[in-house]
Amino acid sequence: MLKHAIAPAGFFTQVSNEIIRHPRLSAEAVRLLTWQLSLPDGVDQSLSQTAERAGIKKTAFMRAKRELIAEGYVHEWRRQGRDGRWSRPQLVSNVPLTAEEAAAVHGGRPTGEEPAVGEPAVRSVGRSQEKTEEKTSHPPHPLAERGAQALAAVAYAERRLRLTARDVARLAPLAGEWLLRGTTVKQLRAELTDGLPDHIRSPAGLLRDRLTRKMPDPAPEPAPRPQPLRACSGGCGRMIRPVADETACRDCRVESAESADDTSGAVAATQRGMAAIREALLARLPDPAT
Repeated sequence: MLKHAIAPAGFFTQVSNEIIRHPRLSAEAVRLLTWQLSLPDGVDQSLSQTAERAGIKKTAFMRAKRELIAEGYVHEWRRQGRDGRWSRPQLVSNVPLTAEEAAAVHGGRPTGEEPAVGEPAVRSVGRSQEKTEEKTSHPPHPLAERGAQALAAVAYAERRLRLTARDVARLAPLAGEWLLRGTTVKQLRAELTDGLPDHIRSPAGLLRDRLTRKMPDPAPEPAPRPQPLRACSGGCGRMIRPVADETACRDCRVESAESADDTSGAVAATQRGMAAIREALLARLPDPAT
C-alpha cells in the first residue's frame, strides 16, 4: 500500500496510536474523543454537543460514551450547585485515568461523593457555564495538569506505584517541572520505574524522592543569534559577519597593523638620525673654557 502524508503546519492535534488503534473503542468513540481533545483551551463543550456537531446519532453516542468511560478516557460526576440544581461535570483525558487520578486532575470530590441537598458543592475547575447541563473541566495550570497526566500514565503502567488523589495533586508540579525541562513522558516513566523494589511501602514517598533527586538540569540558554553581514571597512569589498565589535576582515586588520608598524619604525629611524646630527654639530663647536 502506498501512503502520501503531508504534516500540517498548524491547527492540528497530537493523538496517540493507542487511541487510534484501540481494540475496544468503536469508530464513534474514537471520533468523539479526538474531537474533544482537539478543542482549544477554554472551550467548554459537552460530549453530547460534540456528538451533535460530529454527526453521531444518539444511540451511537451513548454507546461511545460508555466505551470511553469504561476505558478511563472520560469521567463525569454528579454535582449540586448552590441553587440546588444538579449538573454532570466531565473530564476528558488523552490517557486512561482511574477514578482517583481523574478526581485529582479535576480538583473536586472523589467519585461517588454527593453533597447533601442545600450544601454548597465544590466549584468545578474552569469557566462557569450556567446554561450547560454537561461540563468539561479544564484545570487552570497547564504545568500541573501535564504533570498529573504524566503521573497517571506512570501509575497506570506500574501497579506498584498506585497514588491517591492527594498524592497526584502534590507531586504534579514536580513532574510538570521535568516536562518543562525537556523530558518526555516516556523518559519520565523510565526514570521513575527503573529498578523498583519488589515491595513499596510508600509509592508517593518513593516518587517524590526520585522526582527531586533525579531532577534534570534546566535546559541550556539558547545560543545568541549571529550578527548580520556587513561590508568590510578596510575597502577590500568583502562581506564579513562580526564576532564581536570588529568592522574589518582579518586580512585588512593584519594589513593595517603592519602599516602601523612600518610607520612607527620610520619615525624612530628619523628621530635617531636627528639625534646623531645634533651630537656631530655639538662636537665641532669650540670649547668655551679655552
